[in-house]
Amino acid sequence: MRVLTRVTGCVLHPRPAAPRSSRGFWGWLNAVFNKVDYERIKSVGPDRAAAEWLLRCGAKVRFRGFDRWQHDYNGLPTGPLGRYHIQAIDATESCIMYRGFDYLNGLEHVEEIKLNKCIYIEDACLECLSQTENMQASLRTMEVISCGNVSDKGIIALHHLKNLEYLFLSDLPGVKEKEITTGRLQTALPKLSIELDLG
Repeated sequence: MRVLTRVTGCVLHPRPAAPRSSRGFWGWLNAVFNKVDYERIKSVGPDRAAAEWLLRCGAKVRFRGFDRWQHDYNGLPTGPLGRYHIQAIDATESCIMYRGFDYLNGLEHVEEIKLNKCIYIEDACLECLSQTENMQASLRTMEVISCGNVSDKGIIALHHLKNLEYLFLSDLPGVKEKEITTGRLQTALPKLSIELDLG
């Protein structure tokens, strides 16, 4: 009877899980969501595969010729290979991370990217994105907001985006030398309009 009481007590009053182990689990799960499936890219095309990755991670996409944002994985449009092209990405509060950025390589029509409250976005992500040839050619508008792991190094790396026309930077505590950083970016990209809200 005592044993039963002890067991019942454990069930009724479980110890709270350590925050570290919980973070570890979600980090692992998000890493799984970001794993690049190169066979999938080959079979369905880069835009469809990238859209699946982005939506799986909680981001939204807008396809070229559409006004509506796609946020439902099961609602992605179907059709012949290469019919739909991603024009805009809104990664607000998504779990996209560096590990998945190879999905961006085949995208040729992305004009707009919004990175807002993305806890896994870091300098390496911005460096990778800015060195992707297709992004250098197509990207026009970008926002980086409340991404705590982004520093001056990541922002300066955006100078490779030669066709970028508008950049909005807000709430980036890792950016310590905003005048120097934005000055270097402006020198590299004279036509770029930079809007700052860095405090």
